[in-house]
Amino acid sequence: MGRTLDDARRWASFGTQVCRDAILTLDEDTFAEPSLLPGWTRKHLVAHLAANAEAVRNLATWASTGVPTPMYSSLEQRAADIEAGSHAAGADLAVWFASTATALAKAWDGLSDGAWQAPVVTAQGRTVPASETPWMRTREVMVHAVDLGTGVTFADLPADFLEALCDDIVAKRATAPIAGSPDIDICPTDVEGLSWKLPGSEATAPITVTGPLAACTAYLAGRGDSHLSASRDDHTTPIPSLAAWL
Repeated sequence: MGRTLDDARRWASFGTQVCRDAILTLDEDTFAEPSLLPGWTRKHLVAHLAANAEAVRNLATWASTGVPTPMYSSLEQRAADIEAGSHAAGADLAVWFASTATALAKAWDGLSDGAWQAPVVTAQGRTVPASETPWMRTREVMVHAVDLGTGVTFADLPADFLEALCDDIVAKRATAPIAGSPDIDICPTDVEGLSWKLPGSEATAPITVTGPLAACTAYLAGRGDSHLSASRDDHTTPIPSLAAWL
């Protein structure tokens, strides 16, 4: 599906609220518990989300002023800030997340039509128009709302966002065929006519993975294969594992 700037801003607002609601359920003890991301506590994850809002706001500043303003001073500093945040009090992290999210939304509100088209450079070195920054933020808050492990699942996220996310992930994964696997056809069972193909390295019969759209999205994002099934040549087969994404 095509996505617009208005779509991305709507989704970013939705995901921010989902994260904020999840964060408000945490106390100091549960903040310190592991998230669903290996090696990260919930404190690490909330610190990352707060710092990411600041980083994306830097790109909005770049777009509005024309002065190059990188997302992060360096990737090493980014990692150090997240680690420092993981030792902060949970209440302080909640305030940091809320304040940076609000500041980012205000920065976006202040961009002119021309500024939205201004080129900025992401932390990965990609040059994109500023209009891509709400989508960048949307992916972070939506996917990491699930990763917080407070009960939010991909099924709680808007279906149109899930479709757009699958399009995005497949486009990126398609640049590197899956080693030791045939093509994988991913077919949601609850959305008629929708499917994606992941290229594999083996020129043999493809594997077809089926299940609800939310489960397909989780799988493509490297978040497991619950509620899915797979077949090949009309026979049940194991579901190929996918590396984590984002």
